[in-house]
Amino acid sequence: MPPLSIRKIIHIDMDAFFASVEQRDNPAYQGKPIAVGGSSHRGVVAAASYEARVFGVRSAMPSVKAARLCPHLIFVKSRFDAYRTVSQQIREIFFQYTDLVEPLSLDEAYLDVTENKKGLKSAIRVAQLIKAQILEETQLTASAGVSYNKFLAKIASDYDKPNGLKVILPQEAVAFLETLPIEKFHGIGRVTAQKMHTLQITTGRDLKKRALPELVRYFGKTGRHYYQIVRGEDYREVKPHRIRKSVGIETTFFRDITDPEALLEELEALSVSLEERVRRNQARGRTITLKIKFTDFQVITRSYTAPRLLTTSADWYPLAIRLLNDSEISQRAVRLLGLSLSSLITQSSNQLYFDFFLD
Repeated sequence: MPPLSIRKIIHIDMDAFFASVEQRDNPAYQGKPIAVGGSSHRGVVAAASYEARVFGVRSAMPSVKAARLCPHLIFVKSRFDAYRTVSQQIREIFFQYTDLVEPLSLDEAYLDVTENKKGLKSAIRVAQLIKAQILEETQLTASAGVSYNKFLAKIASDYDKPNGLKVILPQEAVAFLETLPIEKFHGIGRVTAQKMHTLQITTGRDLKKRALPELVRYFGKTGRHYYQIVRGEDYREVKPHRIRKSVGIETTFFRDITDPEALLEELEALSVSLEERVRRNQARGRTITLKIKFTDFQVITRSYTAPRLLTTSADWYPLAIRLLNDSEISQRAVRLLGLSLSSLITQSSNQLYFDFFLD
């Protein structure tokens, strides 16, 4: 293991970004449960306001289900030009503090402020100033996580939403992670969490007790990653020119599906969700890939590279149907469907311990 390098990393995550922009720009939506994208009978929710989240409405949820959970939910058409404009405003604020900015999407980014343009020693102070400036210039709130690596900063930003500021100091990290529910670990999704639960791994403390060979046996190469992060180890640098290779989404069904019509409905929902993600990443691509996992856990993929750039679900959904039909799934039960766009073109493409406290 390389020695732990103490950096000062901030993860900024805008609060319910798309929905908050809509509520800011239309006073009639303020304080109301709104869903951006989809409609009451079709499509997928791209974002939900906090008022809607109280009812269980979440992004990537089928609109029909969202309307059922919240009958008075207001569906609002997406305005990605408006979101991109605000995103650019926020990014310009980041660059006033550091050039080491790694955008993850329109509404979140990592910042390395170990050495910053303001000459501030305290990463906490930098995060406070950025949050205040975002609020002043955009009338929107952001949550911030501050720590010595990207993994912990990401967890921290999600810890006290909305409008939160959570700090995880180096000397606190391991104890903090030991008490954290496994579902709160960034990168551990619902399916992996369920598998961990079957292994009696429900908290970071349970995960930390498992030996490296055991985790690799159960989770493959990702097991090494789990072994490291539960010990607060993450050596990734903030990369300001990160190039995304693909944008994708997948869903694991509660019940395996054999009905072709049901599969087509799921594929359409995935296609719409993929469009939202592609737009969030300001990307276009040429290669569409379909992933299918069967009930016996066999995985197959089928891809098609188009002669022109694909930008919307209308472009790739017919191609995805063709890939599904060419997969010869017959009556095999399908456990998971995934859809991704690649070949992308994007527009973006010890004293230190105490310094976290200094002004």
